[in-house]
Amino acid sequence: MLAPRRAAVAFILVTVALDVLALGIVIPVMPKLVEIFLGGDTARAAAIFGYMSASWGLMQFIFAPLLGALSDRYGRRPIILISNLGLGLDYVLMALAPDIAWLFVGRIISGICAASFSTATAYIADVTPAEKRAAAFGLIGAAFGIGFVAGPAFGGLLGGVDPRLPFWVAAACSLANAVYGYVVLPESLPQASRSAAFSWVRANPFGALRLVTSDKILSGLSAAMFVHAVAHAVLPSMAVLYMGYRFGWGVREVGFMLAGVGVTSAIVQGGLIRPIVARFGPRRALISGLSFGAAAMAVYGVAATPFAFCLGIPLGALWGIANPSAQQLMTQRVGADQQGQLQGANASLQAIGNFIGPLLFTQVFAATVQWGRSSAGLAFILAAALLVLATLVALITTRTRRTAA
Repeated sequence: MLAPRRAAVAFILVTVALDVLALGIVIPVMPKLVEIFLGGDTARAAAIFGYMSASWGLMQFIFAPLLGALSDRYGRRPIILISNLGLGLDYVLMALAPDIAWLFVGRIISGICAASFSTATAYIADVTPAEKRAAAFGLIGAAFGIGFVAGPAFGGLLGGVDPRLPFWVAAACSLANAVYGYVVLPESLPQASRSAAFSWVRANPFGALRLVTSDKILSGLSAAMFVHAVAHAVLPSMAVLYMGYRFGWGVREVGFMLAGVGVTSAIVQGGLIRPIVARFGPRRALISGLSFGAAAMAVYGVAATPFAFCLGIPLGALWGIANPSAQQLMTQRVGADQQGQLQGANASLQAIGNFIGPLLFTQVFAATVQWGRSSAGLAFILAAALLVLATLVALITTRTRRTAA
């Protein structure tokens, strides 16, 4: 049994890494492409890109629980494969987009297809013992990190040649991933463990959230991770435009900086989470991770030079301890036939954060552009305050003996 489990985890990690590689390739160029469509108006580009990012989060909110419930009924494999195919075709659409409207439509489709990440997380829960899930979820984070290392760096180089070239390469990665999964990815959910029937009550986002509100500890952890998701949205929604405005960085510099974020994140997720959680337990690891995140955002917000800004990168990498630790605590509180629903509910909460965060932070950034460069880091300070709040919520929620154990 051990060898098939390891093989299955390896398959899903490669799938996640290729998906994130495709997503990462377009990160450095998407805001710049919006800026080009708008004739170089940075403030307006930030506001519109915020709406695009929010629409992506809204689609995640609607479709993550739907895909999670479908995977509980029909298995994880078909959901993952169909989503990969959809992402590949969507990147082709965005590569050919003649204006912002088409780019907006492509972003919406991307949000629908990328909602399958919750299914990949449920896949890991299917094949991993409960006490080892934090480390396994950490490996998913490492796969994200690996994709995020190569993606932005490669996307920055490609974007320097042509802003649309990264979309074509991302399409090739996603389509190749779909073929790869079709050939080698096994099903993780046995027929006996599948839901008896598909239910719209469980599949709609509000119905799925009933699961996390049915348990006091699940509710508190979900609230903390929701605030965490709002704060995390500051990076993808405005970091590219912020670094261009604050430090004068181009697409290549931003791509390499984001690659540095990916390297440090992969080191933490792949190498440190297992010993940290084993030594200190998931509760302390969760609290520590959120605290490191608050410190990283504060550094980003006050940094006056590129070097000072980069000092926050290792702190931000240690923030990555929080999510796998919370996932371990949460997955232990539901049954095998509810893992997809749980991950769908978690993804919905994260999607709400991805909807609120971009609107909040890009509007704050757009306003501070009018005040001058020295005030442009206010959005990061706001994110730091939100993470302090998330830390307090997690600390209070997990104060019982049962949760700590």
